[in-house]
Amino acid sequence: MKFTPYGIKNQEFNKSVRGYDRDEVKAFLERLADEFEKISSENEKLQKELVLKEKQLTEYKKLEKNLQAALLSATETTSKAVDSTKKQTALMIKEAEIKAAQMIEKAKASADALREAIVKLREEKKLLISKLKAMVDTQSSLMEMIVNKNKTMPDVKLKREIKDDSQKEEQTDINIDDILEKLL
Repeated sequence: MKFTPYGIKNQEFNKSVRGYDRDEVKAFLERLADEFEKISSENEKLQKELVLKEKQLTEYKKLEKNLQAALLSATETTSKAVDSTKKQTALMIKEAEIKAAQMIEKAKASADALREAIVKLREEKKLLISKLKAMVDTQSSLMEMIVNKNKTMPDVKLKREIKDDSQKEEQTDINIDDILEKLL
């Protein structure tokens, strides 16, 4: 049997000869009904709040699950991004190392080619100097022979050749030592 404040107030008792005072029982039951009504309304209010809180709790749990999923997704995305960035960085470093090695190899090859060119030029210089010295020696020997030959010939012919030679010397007034120094 369910008690209600109205049921408590209107409760009737059997009458007996020696029973309790009716007014007193009625007053007690009325106070009891008022208290029960107050407790009952509080209970209803608390039950409504409980239902509301349970709904909020359900919503919060859904929100928590969504936040956890988002956090997990963000963590995975961040991990993937970090891994991707590390891979890209490693790839860039590898490419830079390869390019640097290629540049070093090209520089070494270029330096070797320059060394070889310098060696060849020095050899050519020595060869040219040798040829020039040989030419100078040959020309000098020829000149000495002409001078010696002219000394043995008669004066007239010698004077003409000396005159021709002096004209040639004037025309070709070149210092052989200067040429050699400039070439060296």
